[in-house]
Amino acid sequence: MKTLYSVNPKYKRMNEMLNEDSAEPLVKGRDIIVISLSHWDTTLGSNARNLSTRFAKHNRVLYVNYPITRKTYMLNEPGTETELHRNIIKEDSDKIKEVAPNCLYIILQRLLSRLKKIPFTPLFKIANYFNNRRYAKDIKKAIKQLGFKDYIIFNDNDIYNGFYLKELLKPSMYIYYFKDFLQAFKYWKQHAVTMEPQLIKKVDAIVANSTYYSEYCATLTPHSYFIGQGCDLRLFVKKENREVPEDIKHLSGPIIGYVGVVFSERLDEKILIHLADENPNWNIVLAGPEDDFFKASSLHERKNVHFLGFKSIDQVPDYLAAFDVCMNPQLINKITRGNYPLKIDEYLAMGKPVVATRTKAMKFFEDYSYLADKPEDYTPLIKKALAENTPEKAKARIAFANSHTWENCVKKVYEVIANHPSSR
Repeated sequence: MKTLYSVNPKYKRMNEMLNEDSAEPLVKGRDIIVISLSHWDTTLGSNARNLSTRFAKHNRVLYVNYPITRKTYMLNEPGTETELHRNIIKEDSDKIKEVAPNCLYIILQRLLSRLKKIPFTPLFKIANYFNNRRYAKDIKKAIKQLGFKDYIIFNDNDIYNGFYLKELLKPSMYIYYFKDFLQAFKYWKQHAVTMEPQLIKKVDAIVANSTYYSEYCATLTPHSYFIGQGCDLRLFVKKENREVPEDIKHLSGPIIGYVGVVFSERLDEKILIHLADENPNWNIVLAGPEDDFFKASSLHERKNVHFLGFKSIDQVPDYLAAFDVCMNPQLINKITRGNYPLKIDEYLAMGKPVVATRTKAMKFFEDYSYLADKPEDYTPLIKKALAENTPEKAKARIAFANSHTWENCVKKVYEVIANHPSSR
C-alpha cells in the first residue's frame, strides 16, 4: 500500500505544504466523469460533490446524478431527492446542467430495473450488466455532446452502477473512491461481499479516506492510496457569546454532548448507560434522529440523559459551543471500525475537547483527543478532558481540524492520476 497522506506526527509540515498555493496542479485540462451514490441536490453533505467542485477548478467535470428505477419513477414521491429527476425526464427538459464553473451534471433519462430481490449473486450480476448498459448509454451520449476525450472515471463507492463501466466506457483511468464499508450494511452485503472485491481488483486505482480502508483494499490491489478526508468547516468556527439553544438552556452542570445519528449500528448503548449512571450530575446530550432501538432504550428513563432529536446543520455549531466535552461513543463493528469520523473534525474545529472510542480511523486524531478502549474508560477520560482544557489546547485542535481540506484531498488524487502509467 502506498500511503500518500501520512498519519505520523511528522505529517504537520506536509499539510502546511499542501495548503500552500502551487504554481500548477499536477492534473489540469482533463475530462473527469464522477459517479456517486449521492444526488447532486442532496441536503446532506456529499464527498463526491465537494471533490467535483474542486476538480472543476482545473478540469472539466461531468457529475452523473444517481439513476432511478422504474418503480421509483412510478411512485413519484413528492419532496424526495428523486422528484426533480423524475420531472426532468417527464418534461423532456435539458438533461445536462451547469452547477458550478466547469462542472456539469447529467440527469439520466433511462430507467433501471429494480434488482433488490434477486437472491443469487451470479444472476444479480447478469441483470446488473444490463442496468449498467442502460446507464452507460446516457453517459456516452453526454460524452459525445460535450466532446469529452481521454476521460477519467471517478466512482464514489457505487459498487453496482459502476461495476461494468470500465468495460462499457473504456476510460483512460478508472478510480474507485472507498469511503464506506458497504459490505457490512444489510442492504448491500448480499451481493457487495462478492462484487466489491472484484471491482477493486479491476479498477486502475483505489483512493480511500481512512487508513483502515486503504489497508483493506491493499490486500486486493497494489494500487491503494490513502488521501485523507476533506472537511467544509466554514460553519464550525469558535465564537464568543454564541446563543445557547433553548432546549438545553435549563441544564446545569457539565454537558457531555454528541451530535449525529443515534443509531444502534453506530452507537454503544452500554457506554451511555455507564456514563449516565456513574455521573448523575453530568448532562448526557444526544442531538440527532433515533432509530427504533434507541427510542425503546432505558436511557429515556434517566433524568440526566437528553434526546434532542434532529438538528439542521446550521444549528449544530450552537450546540457544540454549549457542550463542555464532545463525544463519539461508537460501537465497534465492521461499519464503524474504519469509518472516518467527520464529526470529530467538526468538534475540534470548535476547539472542544473530544472523548471517543478508539478505532483504527481514530488513531489519526490520537494527539488531539482522548481515546477509550472500553465503556469504563469514558468517565475518567472525560474528567481528564475537563481538567486539562486550556485556550492553547483549543487553538491546537482548531488548527489541526482546519488542515483537513478538500484541496489537500484533490492534490492527493492528482498525484495518483499523474503517477499512473496512462499519464506518463
